[in-house]
Amino acid sequence: MKAGDLVKWNNRICLVTETYESKCWRTDKMGKAINWKDIELEPFARILVDGTVHGIPQLDMSVLQ
Repeated sequence: MKAGDLVKWNNRICLVTETYESKCWRTDKMGKAINWKDIELEPFARILVDGTVHGIPQLDMSVLQ
């Protein structure tokens, strides 16, 4: 995934503006007690959705061909 790619997220077509790494605490798998030192960085992307930029884990979106 790279800047300029079109992706699908939450049944919407979005534009990737930037890629980066960040941490994401997934309460459904890791529980409610957050411990940032226990998790690794993962790939994220800033995407343009309806005129607003959001930072989303790349795992949660798919690149359109």
